[in-house]
Amino acid sequence: MSSSSPPAVTETPVLGPGRKSVYALGDFTLSTALASMSLIYAAYFLTQVADLRPFLAGLVPLVGRFVDAVTDPLMGRISDQTRWRSGRRRPYLLLGAVPYGLSFALLWSVAPVSSQLGLFAYYTFAYCLLSVASTVLSIPYLALLPEMATGYDARTSLNTYRTVGATLGIFAAVSIRPAAEGFGGGPAGYAMVGMVFGVALALPWLAVHRVTFERVDVRALASQVSFREGLGTVLRHRTFTRLTWIYIFGRIAMDLSGALLILFVTFWLGRTGDFELVMFVFLCSVMLALPFWLWVSRGRDKATIFIWGSAFWMTVSLGQVFIQPDWPRWLFIAFIPLAGVGFALVDLMPWSMLGEVIDEDELRSGERREGIYNGVFTFLRKLGGAVGVFLVLSILDLVGFVKGDEQTETVRHTIRFLSAAGPAVFLGLAIWVALDYPLTRAAHQRIRDALGARGGI
Repeated sequence: MSSSSPPAVTETPVLGPGRKSVYALGDFTLSTALASMSLIYAAYFLTQVADLRPFLAGLVPLVGRFVDAVTDPLMGRISDQTRWRSGRRRPYLLLGAVPYGLSFALLWSVAPVSSQLGLFAYYTFAYCLLSVASTVLSIPYLALLPEMATGYDARTSLNTYRTVGATLGIFAAVSIRPAAEGFGGGPAGYAMVGMVFGVALALPWLAVHRVTFERVDVRALASQVSFREGLGTVLRHRTFTRLTWIYIFGRIAMDLSGALLILFVTFWLGRTGDFELVMFVFLCSVMLALPFWLWVSRGRDKATIFIWGSAFWMTVSLGQVFIQPDWPRWLFIAFIPLAGVGFALVDLMPWSMLGEVIDEDELRSGERREGIYNGVFTFLRKLGGAVGVFLVLSILDLVGFVKGDEQTETVRHTIRFLSAAGPAVFLGLAIWVALDYPLTRAAHQRIRDALGARGGI
């Protein structure tokens, strides 16, 4: 395997706004697929278009996560040990692009069966294909981040750009439903949108491959232990274990909120046409909040900032229970940006904290294992979404949620209370785990000094 440009560098390229922005295109494509799965696909497309009962619709992404439990850490291990001339990580950005686009298109295609079990099997198979293709791209992509940005604040900055890309991906995901209606609606409209989006999600990886880089000195620190031993070491890393719980609780809160929003607007407020507008306002607030949180984080510990943002969002989420269908339309739209401020921070900070965990592991082991760490973390990212959607749809299935605009009062009030209390519960758990987080700014500086003294990253 070769490349037209050197795969590794001895002098660090400038991580300016242009390079960061192009790098963020990778998370734009990944987030488009992930957000469409939690916002549109399971909660709306499978139940309202494909006519799959809610419990089975919730199981589709959950089965996909069982596949990810193996493939995500394994892909991390593979990229850690890749010895190609063109690099350990970057070649996979090209190898995975076309399968990623094709599998996304397949996900929205018309199923050739009509029975419930047949529909479940078809869409689960398509979902698993997308999961594997996403893994081939996402793990090497994310593993490059702590290698390109090595400083405490530099990682927060690059992750901020990446989170902006992810937020724009949510914008793209929200546009799927109106785009499908523009193509005539129904299964055929969604199938056409799947093909168009499939092409759009594959192409940016050419540019991402172009701007990313790897370091010669880091390649020399590649992990030499077996996959099983390496995975066991990662899972026994106490700081990482703590960070994973912070992240997964926050991720479940994010995906519960996303999956419930379309249901809250459609069935509690009775204004399904407002969903895209509400999401637009929400995502704009996320985008505007990211520079604010980046500024706030300068000189402060990341776990402390995470607690502040989570507590704010938890308070806002609980307040949503008081919103009534007869409230003026503008009042709910004005309320939504408050949630976006907290959402932005909960998404940003754990990924920024991951780089310091990897540095701590290097100090202990003498190896760089970005791949397997990001593999486990990416699995948790997907698992959070699947668990959130499954919880929502399973509860709604129990209370009688059906296809169509008419729902019972029990279903409507269940959607109302889940929308408020569901995210708040998991945010509270994330805050509890984040208290007294050990890897502070000062602790990381000591790690960096020790690594510098012995020639590490």
